[in-house]
Amino acid sequence: MTLVDNVPRFCDSMPTRDCPARPADGRRLAVALPARLLCALVTRARRVPGNFIAIACLIAVLGSVLAGCSRAPLQQQEAFVFGTRVELLIAGLSEAEARPAAAAVLREFDRLHRAYHAWQPSELSALNAALAAGQRQPISPEMAAVLADARRLAQAGDWLFDPGIGRLVELWGFHADELPVALPAPVAVAAWRAAQPSIADLQIAPGADGHQQASSGKRELAIDLGGYLKGFALDRAGAILKAHGVRHALVNIGGNVLALGSKNGERWRIGLQHPRQPGALATIALDDGEAVGTSGDYQRYFEVDGRRYSHLLDPRSGEPVTHTQALCVLITARAAAGTLSDVASKPLFIAGADWPELARRLAVEHVLRVDSRGAVEVSAAMQQRVSFIGGPPAELSIVR
Repeated sequence: MTLVDNVPRFCDSMPTRDCPARPADGRRLAVALPARLLCALVTRARRVPGNFIAIACLIAVLGSVLAGCSRAPLQQQEAFVFGTRVELLIAGLSEAEARPAAAAVLREFDRLHRAYHAWQPSELSALNAALAAGQRQPISPEMAAVLADARRLAQAGDWLFDPGIGRLVELWGFHADELPVALPAPVAVAAWRAAQPSIADLQIAPGADGHQQASSGKRELAIDLGGYLKGFALDRAGAILKAHGVRHALVNIGGNVLALGSKNGERWRIGLQHPRQPGALATIALDDGEAVGTSGDYQRYFEVDGRRYSHLLDPRSGEPVTHTQALCVLITARAAAGTLSDVASKPLFIAGADWPELARRLAVEHVLRVDSRGAVEVSAAMQQRVSFIGGPPAELSIVR
């Protein structure tokens, strides 16, 4: 479940009488909406090339509107990074004022993408090659801090989120720009499961030259930060925007969202994609500093003999999770809210029906889960924040 990008834009508008549809030529637009008008934009689910899937997005006040439909500016910038489309909206500033901040954010996203790519040449892929060879690898201070934080969060999530399963992700064919078309060899998955590599097996210590070095006694260990990096990038974006004087913005990285301030005095409103139907299941209004993270079996998956195999792998079994279709978390304003929103949705998704206890230990109060049957579970706190499209689902449980 997620906010979503579509092709060619994150959010194709659904025209309304007051707000005509945007041009289809892919131009970037500086758009603005009158304070009295709520333009809800809904995109259709659609797969895009890369690591992630374009799902659906409903953002009140996004969209292609004509100048006559505007009072306060809403600047929009887009890029394709982290294997998905990213979108940055800045409210209350002119295009000239917003452009330097947006450019700085996109430069940082590109830097992070190049530094932490799991299978293309990068600092991270160099580390994985060294681990496979049983060698020590010098790493940057930033990478040392990222790996330490990822390990801390993995432990907090009972190791259900574990960036050390990179080889397993590769075995299932998800370390490629194209989706796999066949199942991995059972003997290979069994061998990985017997080794049980984990980020807990990674050691980081100063080398003889004083620089940090990473190593491991398990050559099966490979790091994949796919469940961490988008959230980390959200936090970096928030810091960069504030440093440039931007106080009101919405950052969307393939469905992972961070809200700053408001949209011209109104709360930013986003939509959560229905995991099995086109369009949104529900909407959530976000306050300043809040972040949303989503995980879904519809985001990146393939099918063999009518069975769906998603990229969300249970490190205990070495297999894709089947008991959950989608899970969304809302993280209230706090330090590193973006990172936690990205990470927390993974172990809660994998935990399945046991998510409530794990959510309490992760200090995550707002959770929405759709199980394999399509039944919806929400925490009591999330019930107060979510608005279901067309009324509550037929099967809705409130978890207290």
